[in-house]
Amino acid sequence: MGRNHEKLHNNLEEHRKASGYTQKDLSLAADVSRKSINAIENGIYIPSTVLALKIAKTLNCTVEELFELPNLKKH
Repeated sequence: MGRNHEKLHNNLEEHRKASGYTQKDLSLAADVSRKSINAIENGIYIPSTVLALKIAKTLNCTVEELFELPNLKKH
């Protein structure tokens, strides 16, 4: 699993590489900067819903395959 933000775990780097995309390729397809893709992969930035959907569509997977909530305590 990639480097994760405390509020969101992601598998973006693994899916991106498996799909044959560079960060630059994915950034162009999703209409964001390469730095944004890097920040998401490194758990620094949580993408918007729109951006997450664009990335998932580009990588031909679901948002849930790319991003997941960490285990949350049940009340």
